[in-house]
Amino acid sequence: MSVSTCRSRPAPRREADENAVPPPDAGGLDAADRAIVLATQAGLPLVPDPWGAVGREVGLSGEAVLERMQAMQERGVIRRVAAVPNHYRLGYVANGMTVWDVDDAEVERLGREVAAIEGVSHCYRRPRHLPHWPYNLFAMLHGRSREEVEHQAAVLRERLGEACRDHRILYSSRILKKTGLRLSRRAGQA
Repeated sequence: MSVSTCRSRPAPRREADENAVPPPDAGGLDAADRAIVLATQAGLPLVPDPWGAVGREVGLSGEAVLERMQAMQERGVIRRVAAVPNHYRLGYVANGMTVWDVDDAEVERLGREVAAIEGVSHCYRRPRHLPHWPYNLFAMLHGRSREEVEHQAAVLRERLGEACRDHRILYSSRILKKTGLRLSRRAGQA
């Protein structure tokens, strides 16, 4: 599991509370939140109770860790908590970003349908950059061979029907990044 962080936004103003935590550092994190981010930035422990394991590491209950993670997500400090598989290690060595030129009037509906197809790990709409880049729907496919990815792309092409004018498959040649923002162990250093 991975915790993805992004630049923090100012936290909403809250009324004083007897359980208030110390003021945040320059990154918008108090000491407990910073400890949680440091403990989880390389991934959550793969145990039945990951929140409890992190809590034991940082001196909080598992419930408190989960509540703080949810609050950081609401404030925009943490973008998401998600599994980040290494497709190559799982044998999926043919990874292709399929790009589609889909009728703008249909792209939202069709994008939801494509995202629900087994084998699609990412699916999103992007702006066109005409005249050089007409593609507005992107869907990442993973296969054990290029033939498998091409078969999956054919399934997507059929699903898109008449709304699809063109597509390409852009194959991955290497992994560039599989991590989010990392905090320094020293307070105030990012």
